[in-house]
Amino acid sequence: MDLLNKDSVFTGTKINYFFICPTKLWLFSHFTTMEQNSELVALGNLVQNDTYKKDKKDIVIDQNIAIDFIKRGKGLVLHEIKKSSKMEKAHEMQLLYYLYYLKTEKGIDNAVGEIDYPKQRHILRINLTEKKETELKSAFGKISQIISLPKPPKPEKKRICRKCSYFEFCFSN
Repeated sequence: MDLLNKDSVFTGTKINYFFICPTKLWLFSHFTTMEQNSELVALGNLVQNDTYKKDKKDIVIDQNIAIDFIKRGKGLVLHEIKKSSKMEKAHEMQLLYYLYYLKTEKGIDNAVGEIDYPKQRHILRINLTEKKETELKSAFGKISQIISLPKPPKPEKKRICRKCSYFEFCFSN
């Protein structure tokens, strides 16, 4: 999918949600936001604001990607701060999307990513490889399909659902 077609540009949140739950992706994409009511989201924001205090945070580029912070050295290191590694695949793909976006839209191909899990004292280094780029491009088409559905996909109950801010929306009778 050509990222230069602005209709196909996603946000990092949409990439993240795709790898967590198609229903959550659809709801979020159709302006049903529940995160402002979530204690877990508030806790995640607290962890983010309380760590790496010296670094400038929340760097927004083109209203499409919001990087927690960036460090410069021989290249750029994009950092995402996460509360827990339970959804590591979604975190990884979100950060890979940021790297892909910078490469394709801004011509920056000397960047790497790091997912910081400060509570676990763990950092995961992320590189945009051809294989990961192919996986991302495959996800773009699937995300577009989900978003274009007339109604949300039927929720699939998972262990993580109880802590999701959309739980009541998906599973109330």
